[in-house]
Amino acid sequence: MNRRKFLKMTAAAGAVIAVSPSIPVDSFKADAQPRKRSFEEALKEITKGKTPKEAPNELKLIAPSIAENGAVVPIKVEVKKPIKDVKAIHILADKNFDPWTCSIHLTPQNGKPYFATRIRLAKTMNVYAVAELSDGSFIMTKKPVKVTIGGCG
Repeated sequence: MNRRKFLKMTAAAGAVIAVSPSIPVDSFKADAQPRKRSFEEALKEITKGKTPKEAPNELKLIAPSIAENGAVVPIKVEVKKPIKDVKAIHILADKNFDPWTCSIHLTPQNGKPYFATRIRLAKTMNVYAVAELSDGSFIMTKKPVKVTIGGCG
């Protein structure tokens, strides 16, 4: 790559960033605070107002009953349905500052509707797994997790 081509590409990238409205200007203010939302608000945002059905037999949430460190709590979610019937898996922790912990959107190329990660829990709370199905419905299950270190328990 020569110098002239590099400068043209840099100028083009700068122009795109300058006109991009994707990042709100308010987020750069020194006093900008993250918005705290309730568990109910987060669940409503995920489900678009629909009520998820409790389905512990169709949705398996594997989490430790007692987490020794709240900073890294291993979570596994498995939906007992074919992959073509599952659109997304969402994990929520009801007493975190922002309960909506993570989401993963699935396609048939994923193979099976399974997801594993580590999440942070501020203190002892319920962890929820919500699966969005292809027909637009939602199923949910929960598990209480007691945090002994890294949170106040």
